[in-house]
Amino acid sequence: MQRRTFLQLATGGLAAVTTAASKPAWNILFILMDDLGWHDTGPYGNAFIDTPNLDRFATESARFTNAYAACPVCSPTRASILTGKYPARLHLTDWIPGRKQWPYAKLLTPSFNQELPLGETTIAEALHPAGYKAAAIGKWHLGGTGYLPTDQGFDINIGGTAAGSPPTYFGPLTLPGLKLEPGEFLTQRLTLEGSRFIRENPSRPFFLYESHFTVHMPLQAPDELVDKYRKRNTADVDPIYCAMVETADLSVGRLLKALDDSGKAKNTIVVFFSDNGGVRYQSRRPRPVTNNSPLRAGKGHVYEGGIREPLMIRWPGTTRAGSVINDPISSVDLAPTLCEAAGARLGKVDGVSIRPLLRSGHLTERPLFWHYPHYSDQGGKPAGAVRLGEWKLIEFYEDSRLELFHLADDPGERRNLVRREPARAKKLHELLADWRTSVNASMPRPNPNYDPARASEGLTGYEPPTPPA
Repeated sequence: MQRRTFLQLATGGLAAVTTAASKPAWNILFILMDDLGWHDTGPYGNAFIDTPNLDRFATESARFTNAYAACPVCSPTRASILTGKYPARLHLTDWIPGRKQWPYAKLLTPSFNQELPLGETTIAEALHPAGYKAAAIGKWHLGGTGYLPTDQGFDINIGGTAAGSPPTYFGPLTLPGLKLEPGEFLTQRLTLEGSRFIRENPSRPFFLYESHFTVHMPLQAPDELVDKYRKRNTADVDPIYCAMVETADLSVGRLLKALDDSGKAKNTIVVFFSDNGGVRYQSRRPRPVTNNSPLRAGKGHVYEGGIREPLMIRWPGTTRAGSVINDPISSVDLAPTLCEAAGARLGKVDGVSIRPLLRSGHLTERPLFWHYPHYSDQGGKPAGAVRLGEWKLIEFYEDSRLELFHLADDPGERRNLVRREPARAKKLHELLADWRTSVNASMPRPNPNYDPARASEGLTGYEPPTPPA
């Protein structure tokens, strides 16, 4: 009973967000990148890829060093952003439609929702009673017909479908509300559509969910940018990927300029985030896609490289320009924060408003959770994790193996401290197990056709070894 009480207090007990509006409504610009690694931009220490617009934005914003996606793959994290709930509670725990079950794997992974349930309240739905106009521009990947953005509270859908990636970044290409001419670049066009939306809403407050496909596969970018990075000649990261990151930076710059030109910047909250970690290796590619160092692994893994994300927030009058926030937060915290700013009723959520943190305060220490009961395309295996303070525990579901890391001293998760800290490991393991029960998490089952000799045939990707503790 003691553990469960602590769990409820630490997670906010599904508190309802009901703050009443007392000031003119804030506009919200949420810029979401796809597969952008924690270390891929200048504000996070990357000196190889040119990101001048993000560098400038960082001087105007609060930059988080321990911000997390709620899942190491896209659809679940996107659902958590829009609802404030953990993917395990939503029973949407893998990218849609998910990876095909490998017949000889040790575990049978659970089925999961193939769309964001209509009964869930999204940010867009919560903002409507406050008079907001909401647009989803770009990637959706939370369901097809009947579950598209316009079925989930958005007034406008440009480019959003059930698909997780475009067949190409260059036209000709037709998406909902969008037709690219031959040679036209998708990232640039989505930016133009977002800029137009900002300009064309002079009276109503707006919520713009600018959800880019960039930097997701296929790796494609304008030739002049690709050539620029090929000339820099590195073996640690793909030059096309570098060029794609720069196109993301250009998009941010143009969207911020649209805000400035419209006179709305002073009354607009801007969020920059990514849905999961960078892809370290991809099957059939001879070189790395990106380098998440010093973090371990990447997309598809519950190690830090798969879940720790770049997050910057500019909120005039609330954030301190150029500030750095080290407190851990999760993507489930973004919806309650934005809805509180708008005076909107979101309902019961797993996240908490981080506005006190943005105002130079601190949040009460609480655990953050992950549940990924699937095999990933990048070589990740079914696992769950919990972080509390500087400590993180991972449980691998195939063999119940535990790994414990002190992230302040070991951000690369190289030293497993389970044997040195058995009491701490036990406490965190119990906390993780209790949380799974509280959200009714779906668990994998033993595979009766498991064949140890063939179990790894269907797995790809890269997972660096951990030296013994």
